[in-house]
Amino acid sequence: MTLELTAEDQSMLDGEQGPSAAAAMKILVAFSKAIGAESLLDIAGAHIDGCLYHGKAGLDFVERLVEGGGRVQVPTTLNVGSFDLIHPGLVKMPAAEEAPARRLMKAHIELGCQATFTCAPYQTRFRPGFGQQIAWGESNAIVFANSVIGARTNRYGDFIDLCCAMTGRAPAWGLHLDENRRGRILFELDFAEPEPSDGLFVGVGLIIGQASGDRVPVITGLPRPRDEDQLKALGAAAATTGAVALFHAVGITPEAGTLDQAFQGQAPEDTIRITRADIDQALARLSRVPDGAPLAAVSLGTPHFSHAEWMRLLPLLRAVAPGRGIPIYVNTGRATLMRLQEEGALDGTQAFGLIPVADTCTYVTAILERLDGAVMTNSGKWAHYAPGNIGVTVAFADMKDCVRSAAMGHVVRGAS
Repeated sequence: MTLELTAEDQSMLDGEQGPSAAAAMKILVAFSKAIGAESLLDIAGAHIDGCLYHGKAGLDFVERLVEGGGRVQVPTTLNVGSFDLIHPGLVKMPAAEEAPARRLMKAHIELGCQATFTCAPYQTRFRPGFGQQIAWGESNAIVFANSVIGARTNRYGDFIDLCCAMTGRAPAWGLHLDENRRGRILFELDFAEPEPSDGLFVGVGLIIGQASGDRVPVITGLPRPRDEDQLKALGAAAATTGAVALFHAVGITPEAGTLDQAFQGQAPEDTIRITRADIDQALARLSRVPDGAPLAAVSLGTPHFSHAEWMRLLPLLRAVAPGRGIPIYVNTGRATLMRLQEEGALDGTQAFGLIPVADTCTYVTAILERLDGAVMTNSGKWAHYAPGNIGVTVAFADMKDCVRSAAMGHVVRGAS
């Protein structure tokens, strides 16, 4: 299959716009041919998932682009790194590892990327609009952009996302195209929940992630969410347990006003019913920690806490006033943190054990002080990855139970 290039594409490929643009275009062309794309398309923005230091190869790649005088061609946000640059004392990292981790974050900025360092770029001023073509890395961001906003991106991995940003182009393929955004598998919730908990959305996400494979899921019967953070939690869970990059919730998400619209007039390939028992079982698999187990810490904000989530947490924190010294880590974007500080919203919360974390996340880097008890979270993604990444035992519960448990010093669920 022939890949059609514009004169501008060819100019970059031929090195007429510098060695970095040429290198990025060469990689992008090879990738596009490999996946069978027939052409490239313009993108309005990018989100780069390569700021987390995994070894010298990743840093070498970015350094090569910097040395070639490269600059991103579209507004480009950065995912979390391995270091909290705002609270450097939180991260326990040997100097030999800290130096390249910091350098990787800085090198991306030298390419013209925005120093957002958040897994939730949709919570920044760089949030895309409906129908906009973008090239995003980071699984939860991808599924949120496609599903909740209706922007268009494929699941771009390290290096390819940056090549798209460096050229302002992406392959016209996959979820960038109308026909590939149609639903193919239907999930029917067969129960009603007038005031749906956050856990319900996490549970639905876990189930559709495991069962969808590479098919776009459509959900009917989903209660109207309290806010987009519940849809964020659903998408993050679905992208964690599977390869979901787009879901449609009928009557809720922008490309699913009706069932027919979600399936683009076609019939679903399969239909799966989700019962309340299915939700309970999915959530139970996240945690084997019983009620009453000693608690070492609470970790919230995976994906990064929004301002709205903070506004739900802070009154809970002040009402319960945890005083047992159980740290409550909250991962959040630096822009959100700055807004909270300007509002004075965090004043006095240190006394309750609150520890904001920016630029990174507690499940990808060594931040937690204690690992001698369960760590409680309301995040399906954190609960899924943290045991393997940092060796903790996890207790999953809603935010209210997490705060109550910090006050009690042990795991409490179903708090009244």
